[in-house]
Amino acid sequence: MLADAIGKDSFFKNKSILLLDKDAKRTNDRTWCFWEKEQGPFESIVHKRWPAIYFGGKQFSKRFEIAPYHYKMIRGIDFYTLHMKRIENYANVDFLQREVLNVHDDGSSVTVTTSSETFSAQRCFNSIFTYQMATQQTKYPVLQQHFVGWFVKTTKEVFDVEQATYMDFSIPQKGNTRFMYVLPLSPTEALVEYTLFSKELLPLKQYETALETYLIRDLGCEDYQILEEEKGSIPMTCYDFQEHHTQNMRYIGTAGGWAKPSTGYTFMSTIKKVPKLLEYIKTGKDLRKLRFKNKFWYYDLLLLDILDDDNSKGQPIFESLFKNRSPQLIFKFLDEQTNLVGDLRFISAPPSMPFIKAMLGRLF
Repeated sequence: MLADAIGKDSFFKNKSILLLDKDAKRTNDRTWCFWEKEQGPFESIVHKRWPAIYFGGKQFSKRFEIAPYHYKMIRGIDFYTLHMKRIENYANVDFLQREVLNVHDDGSSVTVTTSSETFSAQRCFNSIFTYQMATQQTKYPVLQQHFVGWFVKTTKEVFDVEQATYMDFSIPQKGNTRFMYVLPLSPTEALVEYTLFSKELLPLKQYETALETYLIRDLGCEDYQILEEEKGSIPMTCYDFQEHHTQNMRYIGTAGGWAKPSTGYTFMSTIKKVPKLLEYIKTGKDLRKLRFKNKFWYYDLLLLDILDDDNSKGQPIFESLFKNRSPQLIFKFLDEQTNLVGDLRFISAPPSMPFIKAMLGRLF
C-alpha cells in the first residue's frame, strides 16, 4: 500500500523507490477481512461480502443484520496482483525478489543488505516483524491471535452465504479465549478458522482436531474436502514499537504496531495510517517523531491486561458486548470513530469490575 501511494504521488516523481520481498507474491497465502459502510478503495477485488454476522456464546447467540455495514473479504492473491500491476506502471518504482538480511541506519543514509547485494537509500520502511521486538519488554502484555483455517468444500449445503460467523464461542474454552470463525463462499464452500487470543501457540494437531470436531458436530458435515489451508499469528499488544524506529528507518505494518491490539485487525488500520505516513514523509522530519497513539490505545490496553491476567475472561466480555450493544456500535468503536458518549456506551456493556481493576493496576 505504501509503495503504491508513493508511486502515484507526484511529490516523489524524482525519487527512486525499491520494493524488496523474499516472496514473489504469486500465491493466495492469506485473506484479509474488514467491515465497511460504503464502497471502499479495494472494492474491485472484494472476493465476498456478507450483510449479516452471527455471534455465538455460551448463554447468548444471535444473527445480526449489520447495515449500513458489510463484512468483506479480500484474498491475498487478488491484492498482490492488483498492486504488482500498478507498481509495474510507475516509472520510479521497482520490485525485486530478495531476502533482506540486515538494515542499518548510520544517521545519513540506510544500508539494506540482501542475500545477493546491498542497497543504500535516504529512507527505509521496514515491515519485517519478529515477536522478539515486542517480548523484550514487560511493561505491556503480548498476546497472540493465532489461528489455523481450512477452505473446505462439503457434499451437502451447510453454509448460509448471507452470514459470516464473526465469533462462535460455543466451543470448549479450556481456560483461554477460543472461538470459531466461518466465512461462507457458497452453500458448500467456506473458510473455517479456529482462533485463539492467548500467549502460547498450540501443537498443529490441536487446531486440526478442533476444526474437524466443529465441522462434524456443530455444522453436521462429515463429508468434506480441504481445498486450501492457512495459518498465522498476529501480535496483540499495546507496545508501540517506537524504540525500534531510527531517524531514517521506520517499521510499518505489524512490525510498526499497526495491528489493532484488541482484535488483531490490520488491513483497515493500514489503509488509514498509510496516508498519514505519506504526508509525514514529505516533511523530511525524523521518522521516529510520528505518533499514532490515541485514547483507543488505552482502551485496548485495559482489555489486554485483563486477558493477560486471566485469559478465560475473553468469552464473557465479548458475549456481554454483543448481548447488550448493537454490532454497528461495536464496529464504530473498533474503527475508533466513536465520541465520548459512544465510548461510554460501549465500555459500560461488559462487566465493569475487571476493567476497573485493570485501570487501577495501570494507575498505581
